Amino acid sequence: MAKGSTLTRAHLAEAVYHDVGLSRKSSSQLVEQMLEEVCKALINGETVKLSSFGNFAVRSKKQRMGRNPKTGEEVPIDPRKVLVFRASHVLKDRINGDD
Repeated sequence: MAKGSTLTRAHLAEAVYHDVGLSRKSSSQLVEQMLEEVCKALINGETVKLSSFGNFAVRSKKQRMGRNPKTGEEVPIDPRKVLVFRASHVLKDRINGDD
């Protein structure tokens, strides 16, 4: 892939097709099934740990007061859940070229 481009589901399925040797349809189904399992786990409040890659987790944020940047008016921000990702040291080292 070219630098600055975006990795998509189709790219992942194509990589599985080339590297593992499954059919294109099976490769696509495998990618979809894996992503669906990750989504289900996160929806259920579980942490997803991918060795040598990182951790995905859902964190709850409490209600707080924010400010409208245009008017300066204080506005309450509702409580919500946010998805957080923490990269592993292995991934960080690879990104920084410290193989």
